[in-house]
Amino acid sequence: MSHPTCCCSVSLNRCDRCDLLVGLEGFHLVAAARREYGLMLDIESCDRRAGCPGCGVIAQGHGRVVVEVIDAPWAGVPVRIRWFKRRWICRETTCQIATFSEQNHSMCAPRARLGVRAIRWAIRQLRFEGATILGLARQLGTTWNTVWSHIKPCLQAASDDPARFTGIRVLGVDEHVWHHQDRRRRGPRELTGIVDLTRGEDHPTARLLDLVPGRSGTVYKNWLAERGEDFRSGIQIATLDPFQGYKNAIDDQLQDATSVLDAFHIVKLAGDALDEVRRRVQQDTTGHRGRKGDPLYQIRNLLRASRDRLTKRQQERLREAFTADEAHISVEVAYHCAQQVRDVFHQATPAQGRRLAAHLIERLPTCPIPEIARLGRTLRKWKDAFLAYFDTGGASNGPTEAINGIIELGRRTARGYRNPTNYQLRMLLIAGGLDASTHTQPGRAIFLCQHNEKCVCMS
Repeated sequence: MSHPTCCCSVSLNRCDRCDLLVGLEGFHLVAAARREYGLMLDIESCDRRAGCPGCGVIAQGHGRVVVEVIDAPWAGVPVRIRWFKRRWICRETTCQIATFSEQNHSMCAPRARLGVRAIRWAIRQLRFEGATILGLARQLGTTWNTVWSHIKPCLQAASDDPARFTGIRVLGVDEHVWHHQDRRRRGPRELTGIVDLTRGEDHPTARLLDLVPGRSGTVYKNWLAERGEDFRSGIQIATLDPFQGYKNAIDDQLQDATSVLDAFHIVKLAGDALDEVRRRVQQDTTGHRGRKGDPLYQIRNLLRASRDRLTKRQQERLREAFTADEAHISVEVAYHCAQQVRDVFHQATPAQGRRLAAHLIERLPTCPIPEIARLGRTLRKWKDAFLAYFDTGGASNGPTEAINGIIELGRRTARGYRNPTNYQLRMLLIAGGLDASTHTQPGRAIFLCQHNEKCVCMS
């Protein structure tokens, strides 16, 4: 070899350093060249003998066939690999296989355009870097359809894997809107998202389990029924927002699970009731909606904040607004009621929080302020799920809301979706619901092969 770092085309004298740099086990680098689209690497396998996949007899060489595969980019440059595949003839007369070519699933699946490394790289970019398919296509030097046609089977295989539904003990549910088009053209606007909230070594963070079209108790009930008895019996806690349909589904399918009403939504209910009181009193005292300079309008944001975080000046502003008119006493009472609901979740011990919650459930329905009385009746209706928060170590649907935030970000990044299946797979991937790595390992790239009766896939 003339230079220790040069690629050598002599079959008996390969450059180990070049082979190491390319990083394709079982292959030698023959040549490398720069093209208009990026880099072209010529490779060939190390094995010079092969057994027939049908009978196992050592086959005879029968020339080569050149296959071009798109590899993961290197240093920001698209890379293509030209694989000089050996062809073989089986001399066994009784064997049904006459000719075949070498296969290596660590490189690519038969007739695949993207190599396994490129698929793994693309999936990681989608999962962790917020990339788009079009952006990946530009980096790989190919088209949108080529990239997605190779990624989708891997994601679909991971989605169909029943193993991702094992070990789940805490379940969350919420809904989100995935499109704003005509329902007759694109189906239901809302999707019900089911989230795994289990914590442990195998579940360090919350992860999205599924997205189901529609928002109703029936949708959630049917999904739970499809999971099977083993899955349902393992669920210990089910968190939800105050939607009766979800509660009915949990009661019907998860009889052994404890329903927990999300703390965020409880505080939100109290805040909404307070806003209704403020707007009503504002209209009654001034005859119009809040305007700049109106005492109640000026404190609208302070009413929503925790009183422990208010400065002395902000507390003084509240007192001035409450005393500006006798009718404002209703707003002051509603404010203290809402703050007590918030204080429930900030007690020193769960027992103290439970006692305060039980006290509010008993007293708020009798409040003379109609909005606060309605809040009390709502909390009384959800009493068991409300108090269960303190019996389950503070189980919350907050991670489910965080998953919704990730989904919204992914949807905005892609500028929206038209295909519901593609949308589901992409959201499951970015929200941690799919482990596609196990489906892009050597020997599993078989998912990318469009089998027919003449296909010979060697593992």
